[in-house]
Amino acid sequence: MKVILTQNIKGVGRADDIVNVSDGYARNYLFPRKMAVAATDGNVKQIEKRKQAEEAKGEKAVEESKDLAGQISEAQITVKGRVGTGTKLYGSITHADIADALEEQAGIKIDKRKIELEEPIKSLGSYEVPIRLHREAVANLKVEVVGE
Repeated sequence: MKVILTQNIKGVGRADDIVNVSDGYARNYLFPRKMAVAATDGNVKQIEKRKQAEEAKGEKAVEESKDLAGQISEAQITVKGRVGTGTKLYGSITHADIADALEEQAGIKIDKRKIELEEPIKSLGSYEVPIRLHREAVANLKVEVVGE
């Protein structure tokens, strides 16, 4: 019997997959637990429409991410830190500090988890910080660290 899975099932398939399972497994296990629905013409068309809508939404998200990446690449922010001896900072500049400075200085709000800083910045200078907005959109932000 062909069924459309409504959720991921280990060893069977992922949500929205059309799979062939035995009649008893479908009637006695999948249908009562609402893990699958019968693969009728109407249900198949409904799944295809949902997939097309998700693709369109995904394409829109990619375009928005690329536009935002362009804005971020043009921006340059300055972050202040307490200076110890020479060019060393007392603390460090973290993801959260960069996200706050970007929102404050450029008006662009992003999640701090999107900032791909390998390790916190611990000295004065200029840095290129990659920000991954989407799988296909990465922006490089210019960060200038200055002493207070």
